[in-house]
Amino acid sequence: MARHTLTIALAGNPNSGKTSIFNKLTGARQSVGNYPGITVDRKEGHFSWKGIDVRVIDLPGTYSLTAGSPEELIARNVILEEKPDLVINVIDASNLERNLYLTMQLMELGVNMILAMNMWDAVERRGYKTDLERMESILGLHAVKTVGNRGRGIAELKDAVVEHRGVDTSSPWVKGAPSLIKRAVSLLNDELEGHNEQHCEWKAIKLLEGDSEVGSQEDETITGFVSQLSSRLESTRGISSAMLVARARYKYIEELVKQIVVRPVSTSLSRTDRIDAVVTNKYAGIPIFLVMMYLVFSFTFTVGEPLMGYMEQLFEFLGNTVSSLWPAGSDSMLRALIVEGVIGGVGGVLVFLPNIFLLFLAIALLEDSGYMARVAFIMDSLMKKLGLHGKSFVPLMVGFGCTVPAILATRTLENRNDRFTTLMVAPLMSCGARFPIYMMIIPAFFPQAWRAPLVWIIYLIGILLSIGVAKFLRKKVFKGEETPFVMELPSYHIPTPISILRHTWDNAGEYVKKAGTVILAISIILWVLSSFPEKKNFTTDYDAEIAVVSASSMSSEAISDSVSVLENARQMEVFTHTVTGRLGKFFEPAMEPLGFDWRVTTALMGAIAAKEVFVSQMGVVFAVGEADEESSTLREKLKENYTPLQGLAMMLFALISAPCVATIAATKKETESWKWAMIQLFGLTFLAYIVTLIVYQVGMLVI
Repeated sequence: MARHTLTIALAGNPNSGKTSIFNKLTGARQSVGNYPGITVDRKEGHFSWKGIDVRVIDLPGTYSLTAGSPEELIARNVILEEKPDLVINVIDASNLERNLYLTMQLMELGVNMILAMNMWDAVERRGYKTDLERMESILGLHAVKTVGNRGRGIAELKDAVVEHRGVDTSSPWVKGAPSLIKRAVSLLNDELEGHNEQHCEWKAIKLLEGDSEVGSQEDETITGFVSQLSSRLESTRGISSAMLVARARYKYIEELVKQIVVRPVSTSLSRTDRIDAVVTNKYAGIPIFLVMMYLVFSFTFTVGEPLMGYMEQLFEFLGNTVSSLWPAGSDSMLRALIVEGVIGGVGGVLVFLPNIFLLFLAIALLEDSGYMARVAFIMDSLMKKLGLHGKSFVPLMVGFGCTVPAILATRTLENRNDRFTTLMVAPLMSCGARFPIYMMIIPAFFPQAWRAPLVWIIYLIGILLSIGVAKFLRKKVFKGEETPFVMELPSYHIPTPISILRHTWDNAGEYVKKAGTVILAISIILWVLSSFPEKKNFTTDYDAEIAVVSASSMSSEAISDSVSVLENARQMEVFTHTVTGRLGKFFEPAMEPLGFDWRVTTALMGAIAAKEVFVSQMGVVFAVGEADEESSTLREKLKENYTPLQGLAMMLFALISAPCVATIAATKKETESWKWAMIQLFGLTFLAYIVTLIVYQVGMLVI
């Protein structure tokens, strides 16, 4: 006999603890996907209780069901189209006035519903007296007390689900609304019923609110009737019908809360108010945040650096182990593919996993404690002037460490236009991978006194360009009204370790998945392009030259250096014969106006895999041995072959141009489209070309 399966949906405001309830209900039985055509995560889970299997859909956190954002539209469409057997409305019981607004809209839909009165410990701690029985009687809904992050009330909630305690609902506030609103809803409801439509009262309310999604589905008869009613209401009351509906809902909620909640009279400030008086202070707020970010980055790199060293040793050991399976000196293509293409490519990305994990761990701690909501509040006015949302600030700050987690962090932005604008400009924040390029070029061309100011100027140029690009994107590409800054400032609390680790792994896990899929494929492609066609005939008999040097009477150090130069000269011949080397030669005429020859062009192409590859690629093409940012020989070669102006041009192009493979993959993932990843790739490269061209050509005229 088949087991009975129920489908339930969790709905609630952001910061209501809905995700904690979801995690406690489903445990590890979860899956994360995407809603079709958009980037909002779709979380589902399962649990079994008293012989019944229950499928749980965690709807996006939202304050209402108006089609004002993808999250709001998703939440209501899942309810309307997938028709879950039950909706659990998760409510922050310590803030009923705000949370019950969504409850009213869910009841308008007529869904079968239960209330999870979450954060009940905060209600008790504050001394509130909430009469749940009276609330259940007035609304006609069953309510369960829960403390999601500690698992309290979860068993009772499961009982309510499987025992079908949900109640079909209807809009309670309409009956007590002003007569004009009540009559308008009634007239529209009758008109819609005459057209044999479903959810007529809900649609009537939405049409009066001017909901574009609902309005687009109605014929001209209905929309014309709505226009007449709305105009009549506005001329009579002096405000829009949408505002009248919102006021009626809030008036009902206000009266309801008066009947069921008694708050103690207290003249002392709460713990949250005392902390907010400091961290959101007009003058101290931003400096405190900067200190917090400094501590986050210090923690990430101080703790992460030795762990990253272990990861490098792991992949080096793995590469050596695999290489040992072939005879010494073997030139097997399979060995090279596995060691250099797969292990080298994917390992080069995964070595940063400790830093990524620690960064997300620190951010999860700040988010779950309630602090990050205050940061967005503090920065909103400044960011709006720059064409960005207040919540954009944190992802952009993260971008100074690494662009990949910065793009992943844009998930905190609810609005698509804000999210896409932020992730498209995030690569202009100079990430840590670009720093070795600056450290190689600046000492080669500029005196000690200029070095720190030059680095500062490079970082500043990235910030200024991101502001200009963001303004352009908001005006020309991601058009639309700016999303009002609506954010609940949750009470401060100590996050649970399980919650922090789950949030951390959700984000860090994405990084691992990309390393094993997209980055693996691209690493193999780049290896093939840099390895073929093979060079058979050389201009010099390098083996004979090496044998002569090795047999000479020079010191062992001199012999080693000479052999290294010969080996790298051979490597350069091999490299220039490959597809990548030939492409460098092919694109040289296009890059000459920027002051770049084929060697710089080739190194910049290699830097698409990872920005820091530019340094090692320059070492290859100049045949100076294994190079890093401290290589004095490479700096001497740069100084011999290029001018300080060309050095500046290299840094500008590396700063602005095509992001690395990992960033492209992250953009594709977050936008669910190669279109935006390619626009970012070629758009930033075009911008880099134009800016570098102007700087170099103007510099040539001035110098």
